[in-house]
Amino acid sequence: MKNRWDQSFADSIAEDDLALRVYTSNLLGAEEDLVLHGGGNTSLKGTVESIFRKKETVMFIKGSGWDLRSIEKAGFPATRLDHLLKLSELDSLSDTEMMSQLRLSLINPLDPNPSVEAILHALIPFKFVDHTHADAVVTMSNSSKGKEDITHLFGNEVLVLPYVMPGFILAKQIAASTREIDWSAVKGIVLLNHGVFTFADDAKTSYDNMIELVDSAEKFLIGQTDINTIAKAKAVIKKNDYLQLAKIRKIAGGLFGGAVVTRLDSSEKAVGFSELELCSDLISRGPLTPDHSIHTKVFGAMLDSTTSFGLQSFSEKYKNYFLQHRTEGLQMLDTMPRFAAWRGKGLAYFADNVKRLEIVSDIVSHTINAIQIGEALGGWKALPMEKLFEVEYWELEQAKLNSQKRRPPFEGKVTLVTGAASGIGAACVREMSDRGSAVIALDIDPKVHEMFNEPTILTNQCDVTDEREIQASLERGVQHFGGVDVLISNAGIFSTSQNVESICDKNWASSLDVNLTSHMKVVRACVPYLKQGFDPSVVIMASKNVPAPGPGAAAYSVAKAGLTQFARVASMELGEHGIRINILHPNAVYDTGIWDDETLKTRASMYGKTVDEYKKSNILKQEVSSSDVARAAALFAGVDLNMTTGSQIPIDGGNERVI
Repeated sequence: MKNRWDQSFADSIAEDDLALRVYTSNLLGAEEDLVLHGGGNTSLKGTVESIFRKKETVMFIKGSGWDLRSIEKAGFPATRLDHLLKLSELDSLSDTEMMSQLRLSLINPLDPNPSVEAILHALIPFKFVDHTHADAVVTMSNSSKGKEDITHLFGNEVLVLPYVMPGFILAKQIAASTREIDWSAVKGIVLLNHGVFTFADDAKTSYDNMIELVDSAEKFLIGQTDINTIAKAKAVIKKNDYLQLAKIRKIAGGLFGGAVVTRLDSSEKAVGFSELELCSDLISRGPLTPDHSIHTKVFGAMLDSTTSFGLQSFSEKYKNYFLQHRTEGLQMLDTMPRFAAWRGKGLAYFADNVKRLEIVSDIVSHTINAIQIGEALGGWKALPMEKLFEVEYWELEQAKLNSQKRRPPFEGKVTLVTGAASGIGAACVREMSDRGSAVIALDIDPKVHEMFNEPTILTNQCDVTDEREIQASLERGVQHFGGVDVLISNAGIFSTSQNVESICDKNWASSLDVNLTSHMKVVRACVPYLKQGFDPSVVIMASKNVPAPGPGAAAYSVAKAGLTQFARVASMELGEHGIRINILHPNAVYDTGIWDDETLKTRASMYGKTVDEYKKSNILKQEVSSSDVARAAALFAGVDLNMTTGSQIPIDGGNERVI
């Protein structure tokens, strides 16, 4: 574990303790082997000036919803230290009441909830307190001789405590275990199966102690295990496996109760793990740390040749697990696995949205390493199932179920958009992403990669006239998100204006190729996946030139008219599979790649109008934008028009010839 302390930077903020707190928190958060996705917490004891101009002793602690990697000063709500210490003296305190009391301890009632470990941090009599879920330390404690190895490695410098539930119970354990302790002789506390605490009156020493302890644990693991402990193998992914993945996703969504995203990790480590003889047993023994169960559940699924059986088997096993450990009043969570080992293919991850999919992916990636190292140390041994159940069905987590907001309309769904690098296509990508969908964005222009840089959008440079490129892009998208539910077929070109007697064969062929045939190829390639989709829908981007063609645009108009007929026929053929296909006819959308300032000026002057007048020369006297078209596409793609297929809608501000 590398120490990343930068003394020159630390010197520049040395007079600001909270800035130092933010700095070392970011250093810890940058190490995935220390904390993942909101894990761990840090605090600082100090003073603030009250509204009465009096100094008040407080503890700044990581707030709920903040990640150590990116936390800022605003992520450390100030809590009244004396209130927290008084709470620690109570004999009992439910988690719900504890959270209410933590809110009462806030100096600013608008601040985020303090960490559930706030009382524990208050009990440690040092200015800076750091807490991580260090992989190396937790891996050691999840092996058969974990406590013995940790005690031997750290000696008297570290207090080693058995696992108890986070929150008030853990705080009480710390209080009882440290009454007679000489704090000056201790560098840290190890909570078995949970993590590490370090502390000091200066930020650097607390940080240094954390890195030193974790580094020692990592070196111990390297010394005790073979370099080949982590299994690796190459995946053999066949064309039919992508469709099988879409089918797996559909079954998983049925267990979840709605659309979900799925990812197939075919890295060498994932495939190697899936091929281990004990794989199905190993993924049933429990997670790296109990809090991971909130994201990944306490065990995974095993998928062999009959993948549907593996998912159903998991569902039954999970129901039995719940019935065995439940207490009165608990509401069972969904029975969809969050990860599965697919023999010879790798690891499949499942989640209700892309953000959670990334969390599951990262956690499982770390977990499979830890499991194999734990096996090499004598046997992977996580906490007993009843202890894991306590965390997965924690009172605070159950409360979240009752306060969950309604899902965004496209959450868990996957949309494929062609022509995504500009104009209407780009607007559709943004619109669908904003509404919760994962998006596969295709365009022949490589700038598509620069336009979108977020986990919910996967970009692919793709020539949609090339079947092989379509298939490759589609397979990459399916592996990344699990399938396709919505297709917005938008790619197109506007040919040079030519009268019939002077039509150029090249322009004619090009228009048919891009504006008609490419759409057929994309739809054809997507149909098998759409059949496995959630509320599958196709939106075809045609043109006002279909109902109202103009002179000089025969090549364009004919292609778009043919596209419209293709969509109408497809809607009749695919309706029995629940796939809806509808057509939009945009017109005079000027914020696209076709139009530039000079072209607009030229066209406006031809009609004796200003550019603004020209843009609004429709019945509504309003400018039509790409976002207007994108909203209409989202309407067709969603369930509000779930009884509509084969229809055509103009998006043109009102055109007399169309009307």
